[in-house]
Amino acid sequence: MPAYALTLLLACATCGHDDGQPASFLCQPAFTIDNQLRGPTEPYVPQPGDIFLSTDQAIWAICGHWLAGGAGVHHSGIIFRRSDGRMGLIEAGPFNSVQIEVMDPIEHMHAHVAAGDKVWIRRRAVPLTEEESARLTAFVEAQNGKPFATWRLMGQVTLLRSRGPIRTWFIGKPHGVRDCYFCSELVTESCVAAGLIDPEIARPPATYPRDLFYDHSFNWYLDRHFKLAPCWCPPARWLECCVP
Repeated sequence: MPAYALTLLLACATCGHDDGQPASFLCQPAFTIDNQLRGPTEPYVPQPGDIFLSTDQAIWAICGHWLAGGAGVHHSGIIFRRSDGRMGLIEAGPFNSVQIEVMDPIEHMHAHVAAGDKVWIRRRAVPLTEEESARLTAFVEAQNGKPFATWRLMGQVTLLRSRGPIRTWFIGKPHGVRDCYFCSELVTESCVAAGLIDPEIARPPATYPRDLFYDHSFNWYLDRHFKLAPCWCPPARWLECCVP
């Protein structure tokens, strides 16, 4: 058993959950996808604008992201406050499905960890205003149930993709409401719609989960212009239990 897995197992054995609620903790933030669990952890309560990121165990997802230039991080979503007041997490293609879905954030992250994935959260360093949160809610709820952009995602490993050293400058701009999205495209379009990211620098069709994880990119345009900091904290590993 890997050392980090043994550490996590021992930590979980010592964490009591007295209130019967699903456990939710964040490690200390760091721009790294390694296996180190950086304590001490702190309880995590989802807030509007927080960005969810995770790995995937499927070989095709791992290879596809590597070929496209987005190795290491395979899924992304954004947390928002639903119209009924509950917190939701919207993701395009959760668990490699073919549609956009709204889910309970904690339950979804628990499911990823149960599948053997790593999960991170980039928390908002600056809380959303009521107006920003309302715009985010309106946009993402309108996308719920739409199809996943399967063909456009497959195109990311071809010469026809919207991501490249030159073409990203011109053809990767925000489209707003579309018939379909892939996951990181939906996150970026949602942030633009809510007024959280400048539409002049955003390139949703050229943005991958890895670009949302790090504040640098293999893509020259994104590396120069697209940063989530300082409005978002660095990614923090999400766990089901506390680590000292």
